Amino acid sequence: MVEAVPVAPVREMLSIIVNFFNNQREAENTLHSLTRGYQDLAADIPYEVIALDNGSKHRLSAERVGSFGPEFRYKYFTTKSASPAAAINSACRDARGDRLLVIIDGAHIVSPGVLRLTIDAFSLFPAPFVATVPFHLGPQNQMQSILDGYNQAAEDELLMKCGWKRNGYELFKVAGAFADASGGWFGCLFESGCFGMRKVDYLSLGGLDERFQSPGGGIVNLDFFNRALLQQHLKYVMLLGEGSFHQVHGGVASNSTAHTHPWQEFIKEYVRIKRVMYEPVMRRPYYLGTVRHEVMHIVKSSADIGHGLWLKHDQRTA
Repeated sequence: MVEAVPVAPVREMLSIIVNFFNNQREAENTLHSLTRGYQDLAADIPYEVIALDNGSKHRLSAERVGSFGPEFRYKYFTTKSASPAAAINSACRDARGDRLLVIIDGAHIVSPGVLRLTIDAFSLFPAPFVATVPFHLGPQNQMQSILDGYNQAAEDELLMKCGWKRNGYELFKVAGAFADASGGWFGCLFESGCFGMRKVDYLSLGGLDERFQSPGGGIVNLDFFNRALLQQHLKYVMLLGEGSFHQVHGGVASNSTAHTHPWQEFIKEYVRIKRVMYEPVMRRPYYLGTVRHEVMHIVKSSADIGHGLWLKHDQRTA
């Protein structure tokens, strides 16, 4: 579990923790998406980016990480664990800022409004829990896309042609699906690939539960998301019209097939640790953001899904 904070954090500073595991290719895009030149209205935001290398065999280059800007620094975490929980907790403890933004899988590129809207959420609420919607790059959900020949080379070409570095909202045009069945902004998220909260709140929740030791942490992120939503003093804030975009990299869950997906093993681990069956917490969020034309078609799809989902929920709980 997370230990006490060793030093006083810097007030109103955002510490962005990005967890990588053998992600040299994906890190180039993810780190670019966190630069001041890419993020909208980020010139006055005090922030740092901790590129966390979680026991990777193929390490990132500290010099390359630093080349993205003075805000970027490299941290290697020595471990034999297949789970990112301990590494992320360590980085959150060592973070300089009193505000955190955690990207649990460094394969996720973020959209251009994430940093500014996260800062706005901290200004609006004393204790926000900020969530972004996760997407899969490629023609479909990546579990299906890889069966049809989608791979890193195809994705590199897709990203080059869409021009996302000039306009990050173009990523919504090449995202074939939400990362899971949660339905996006207006559905019911199970997890967020990029979430934010006060450092003190992260620590008081115990951080990511380090008992989850399955590859990739199993459903450690879903567990944390549930625990955060159950804290009523945390204001659940959804960044409308923003998202994180998963790059294909052979991930243990996101890039498996229906036949090889380890979900049942993940659930067994969850039940062994928590002593209850996993079930997502349903809680309506506050919405913060705008909807650009590049995003409108996906917002409509999310609203259609969410209408039916929440109608059934309200009927059951009436």
